Amino acid sequence: MVLGRWVLVVLLLQLSCTDYGSCGKILVWPCDMSHWLNLKTILEKLAERGHEVTVLAPSNTIIIDYNKPSVLNFEVISMENSPKNATEITEEILDIIVNVMPTLPLWKSAIKLRETIFQLTEVLKLQCENVVYNETIMKKLQETKYDVMVIDPVIPCGELIAELLAIPFIYTLRFSMGHTLEKYCAKLPVPPSYVPIPITGLTDKMTFLERVKNFMFAVLSDLWLNQFDDQVWDKLYSEALGRPTTLCETMGKAEIWLMRTYWDFEFPRPYLPNFEFVGGLHCKPAKPLPKEMEEFAQSSGKDGIVVFSLGSMVKNLTDEKANLIASALAQIPQKVLWRYKGKTPDTLGANTRLFDWLPQNDLLGHPKTKAFITHGGTNGIYEAIYHGVPMVGVPMFADQPDNIAHMKAKGAAVEVNINTMTSADLLNALRTVINEPSYKENAMRLSRIHHDQPLKPLDRAVFWIEFVMRHKGAKHLRPAAHNLTWFQYHSLDVIGFLLACVAAALFLVTKCCLFTCKKFGKTGKKKKRD
Repeated sequence: MVLGRWVLVVLLLQLSCTDYGSCGKILVWPCDMSHWLNLKTILEKLAERGHEVTVLAPSNTIIIDYNKPSVLNFEVISMENSPKNATEITEEILDIIVNVMPTLPLWKSAIKLRETIFQLTEVLKLQCENVVYNETIMKKLQETKYDVMVIDPVIPCGELIAELLAIPFIYTLRFSMGHTLEKYCAKLPVPPSYVPIPITGLTDKMTFLERVKNFMFAVLSDLWLNQFDDQVWDKLYSEALGRPTTLCETMGKAEIWLMRTYWDFEFPRPYLPNFEFVGGLHCKPAKPLPKEMEEFAQSSGKDGIVVFSLGSMVKNLTDEKANLIASALAQIPQKVLWRYKGKTPDTLGANTRLFDWLPQNDLLGHPKTKAFITHGGTNGIYEAIYHGVPMVGVPMFADQPDNIAHMKAKGAAVEVNINTMTSADLLNALRTVINEPSYKENAMRLSRIHHDQPLKPLDRAVFWIEFVMRHKGAKHLRPAAHNLTWFQYHSLDVIGFLLACVAAALFLVTKCCLFTCKKFGKTGKKKKRD
């Protein structure tokens, strides 16, 4: 019976090819956890339209379930020679940031964090080598003749595989650390005077000292990240391709950059024609809640409910932190649904219930939801924007401080510091976003902007992937800056030429003046003697 249903699905997908045009073959290089949830939405839509989608998934994934029946195909990469997977190391990094760094001096924290990041890179490098140096896998991929590759650049190597297979590729991302990839690899203008560097928590309206901070972070991130790439990825890419190259040069060949944001979220800044915005593509209208949750929500009366989730990466907190949070939640009249797997806090109030998992989108779309306490992940932020829910931000790492800074600047969120907050801080933040009407009004304004688009974000993402497939790329959207050296890009050769011209002109004028003065000086002396 199950087999019959899947045969029917396949037949329907094949029939859909005739409706939408020629079907293609799509290869995918994903990133696990929340990134996968976003990318999976695009891939399932592509499969629904009749395309054959194959995902290169490491054997030690966390939420990419390649054993479950799916419209997607999976090519599993063996990671038996890896001591850990990328997500486990990422969780270690998160634990260092949340629980270790606050207790250590800054220099010790930086050293420990850097050591863990190097461990992550070694695992990612091993994952890459297990594909590009695996003759069986590469031969199979070459024989399949894919039309396009969709890549999450958080995990390097996808663009190397695309280069080896000689197929065009598309990126899907939120941003790179320090905007390094966009700035140097995609040639995107990133003036530090008003474009805030990620993780700084700054906005586009900076004071002088904030611009100093932004400029310093821009320089430091460039130096640190470029040095890191030179040491690891540039060497691997050059060896695999058999010619000198760099990670950045290879990444610069991306046809389209699908950015997981939109102008309801972003600050105005320059972008290039091959950048498209697809933020919130995973958002959907709310579905009915499970019976237990619906009854709990309805029991809140006119006070409503608060949704609390720190994402899939945070599985537990220290007892002290959990009790601090629970104490604050116990003092509000709203009912609270808290996604938490750790030990039940001693201070947990009668108004708060713990859940291993929450249907977050459906809860945020519930009419009784008054606020959302979030770590600031892009997926959760966009679900809150989609449904017009004000937020209390508790950012921890990566893009989270930047995301919450955007929401604060737009008047839809209040931020508390996970490392220094007291129970009173969290309580006051909650009371502010629930009781001050401006936060709800601003959240609804962002929601209206998000919904008022000529094309839905998911449809836009699918269109551009299919566009690249139809036209074998999108080179007409790629800026000529990719063909210039760094001194040509900054017009240093032109400036040097003009300065040389000015210097030559000054030299000639000076020589002429000296010659004239000398000649007239001799003539004057001769007349005087006469």
